[in-house]
Amino acid sequence: MNNRYTYGGGRRRRPPKSTSSILLILLAVAAFLVALVFLVIYLMGYRYMKITTPDGDIKFYGKVDSTGTPFDGKLYLSDGSVAQVDMAAGKVVYANGDVYEGELLKLQRSGQGKITFADGQVCEGMFADDELNGSGRIAFANGDVYEGELEDGMMDGFGTYTWANGGVYIGDYSKGMRHGQGKYISAEGNTYEGGYVNDRKEGKGSETFANGDVYTGDYLGDTRTGEGTYTWANGDVYTGGFKNGDMDGQGVYTWADGDHRTYTGTFREGAIVRTLPEEG
Repeated sequence: MNNRYTYGGGRRRRPPKSTSSILLILLAVAAFLVALVFLVIYLMGYRYMKITTPDGDIKFYGKVDSTGTPFDGKLYLSDGSVAQVDMAAGKVVYANGDVYEGELLKLQRSGQGKITFADGQVCEGMFADDELNGSGRIAFANGDVYEGELEDGMMDGFGTYTWANGGVYIGDYSKGMRHGQGKYISAEGNTYEGGYVNDRKEGKGSETFANGDVYTGDYLGDTRTGEGTYTWANGDVYTGGFKNGDMDGQGVYTWADGDHRTYTGTFREGAIVRTLPEEG
C-alpha cells in the first residue's frame, strides 16, 4: 500500500504531524526554558532553604554568599508571617510593619537587639531562640515601661514596672504577671509590700496609705481578706477578721479617744454587729 500523499502534478506531500508530537515538542521547550531560568537564578546566588526550629520551620528564599549562608531575602515564618531579612545589616522588616534591628543567627533573632512594633511598642535586650530571653526593656505604646528579666518575650523573674501615671512596681514576675514578692507604690502615694499571685495581692502583706492609715495582714484576690490589723491615722486600731477589704468576722476595735474604749465582738461588712437584749 502506498502511504504517500500527492498533489496535482504528482508532487508529494509529507503527512501532517500528530497533535501529541506537537505537545511533546512544546513540553520539551518549556522544560528547557524552566531549567534555564533556574540555572540563571542559581548562578545569581539565589537559593531556597528551610530551617527547622522548636516553634516550626523557617523558610528562606533569597541570596546566599559563597559558603551558602543566606544574607538577603524573604523569610516565611511558621506563624504565617512574612519578612524581609538583611543579615549583613542585622535587620528584619516584617510585613505588618514591625522592625527588628540587631544580631541574627541562623535567620533568627539572637544576641543584642531591638524590636520596634508598628503600634509604637519597643522591646530591646538579649534575644535567644528568636525571643527576648534574659535582661531587657519594654516600652509600651501607652507610656508604661518594664525593665528586668524576661523569658520567651514575657516579663519573668525580677523587674521594675513603671506606669505612665507614675505608679511603680518592683518585684517578682512570672509569665507576664506579678507573682511572688513585690512592692507597689501607686501614683496617689499608697504603698503595698508583700505577696502577689497571678497579678493580684495575695498572702501576707502590708499597705501604707497616703492619708496615714496602715494595714498589715492577709490578702486574697487583691483585697484585705483573712486576719489583719488596720491602724487609722487618727489612732483607732482594729485587729481581727477581714473580707473583701472590710472588717468582717470576730475582732477588736480600739478607739483613740481619751479612755481608749474597746469593742470586742462581731463585725459585718465594716460595721459592728450589735446584739439586742432579749425582752423578758
